Amino acid sequence: MEELQGVNMARQFRLRPAPGSMNGGAENDGSMLDRRRFMKYTFNAAGGAIAMASLGSVGFASFLMGQADTGGEDTGVKYWVPKGQEDTVWYGALHEQEMQKSHLEAEAAKSATGMSGAQGVWSGMPVNIVYIPHAENESKPPAEGVPRIQYGEGYDAAGTFIGHGREIFDVTLEDGSPDTALQPHDNILLMFSRCPHLCCIPGWQLVANDFTADTWLPGGVDAGGNKLFCICHSSRYDPTMLEKNRNRNRSNGSTFDYFGVRLTGGPAPVGLPLIPFTVEDDVIKGLSTYQEWYTFCD
Repeated sequence: MEELQGVNMARQFRLRPAPGSMNGGAENDGSMLDRRRFMKYTFNAAGGAIAMASLGSVGFASFLMGQADTGGEDTGVKYWVPKGQEDTVWYGALHEQEMQKSHLEAEAAKSATGMSGAQGVWSGMPVNIVYIPHAENESKPPAEGVPRIQYGEGYDAAGTFIGHGREIFDVTLEDGSPDTALQPHDNILLMFSRCPHLCCIPGWQLVANDFTADTWLPGGVDAGGNKLFCICHSSRYDPTMLEKNRNRNRSNGSTFDYFGVRLTGGPAPVGLPLIPFTVEDDVIKGLSTYQEWYTFCD
């Protein structure tokens, strides 16, 4: 296994400046994606029969299909309220408004576990955001109902060990500085929300079952609640367990390593990749540093 120590994972995925920008001039490296290709990855599967059937109940399809050729880069993460759940989800009145950290904190304060989450959209892509009271609980002994961000070993679909979640702290940017936007911060994790099984969209507490209940168990196990749950074929993801894993670009077959949250059950091969982000004046903004991580549904 190739060691991650000192490896600059951001280099090959850095977003190329738009044509005509003052920072342009980069050569066309086949391992990089330009902004138009990056946006395209979001929509191909959304047009298929399987995805359309699954998206109908979640409400993303019409929105995504209308965003496929937008110009520029919208870094703001916005709430997306699933159709028919305007009066059910806590963010029902915030449709297409910018996500704010204070909103998540206020909702988490009402939760038995201190967690909260929401569906969203960023740069035309479906996302999930989860608030975890990590700073409050990290020094406490692991226990039921006391969630925190955890780090574990990652194994690909074939059972091959890929790496450990703590290697996320070794990832550097092109200037050699740590990628603090990728590392967990602000008690928040932001994830690309397309299931690696058949590219449906997992949700946060959109259906009621034991996996989505407001409970939590340590260890990244399938038992316990507060999982991201895919309604298509019941794949489950623990948004508090980070690991390093490997997936495949569905367009060209190349593989890539990524950091994401753990798959705990169901037919999906691996978990969901993280999206680095910043919090600016309470507003959550995604960063497109690792575009390759989101190409497994092309």
